[in-house]
Amino acid sequence: MPSPKVTKAAPEVAPKVAPKAATEHAPRRTAKSGDPHTDLHFKRVYDAASPDDGQRVLADRLWPRGLSKEKAKIDFWAKDVTPSADLRKWFHAHPEQFSDFRTRFLDELNTLDADHNAMLAELRTRLSEGRVTLLTAAHKLEDGDAQTHLHVLRDFLAA
Repeated sequence: MPSPKVTKAAPEVAPKVAPKAATEHAPRRTAKSGDPHTDLHFKRVYDAASPDDGQRVLADRLWPRGLSKEKAKIDFWAKDVTPSADLRKWFHAHPEQFSDFRTRFLDELNTLDADHNAMLAELRTRLSEGRVTLLTAAHKLEDGDAQTHLHVLRDFLAA
């Protein structure tokens, strides 16, 4: 009787790791020392104010519902440096199209910059003075993969 054929087991191969999904973000930009955008943070306007916030800048075109000016403790309302009403409404209806929103909002910001917008200049001045917390009423800010107008504004200011 012939002996049974012995075969070697295939070596174990580590499972392939899928590439990062397009929705995953790179770690937050690390600014070089001396960069005025090092201390730029995000927070929901409904969250309690903290001394760690530095200057609190509301970066929404509309005032948050049900929030008094006293309770909000806003140092500056930068409503001109937010998406236009038409763009805001479009993005609300098409949240899956963030890259298109980003392109359109950057175009709006570049136009403001070319027009030497006073609110944009004031925001840059405040950033050069120290920590700034951009505030929004957006709920998506709580999501770790959030993509909001604040992210686009931060990238614009850092450029």
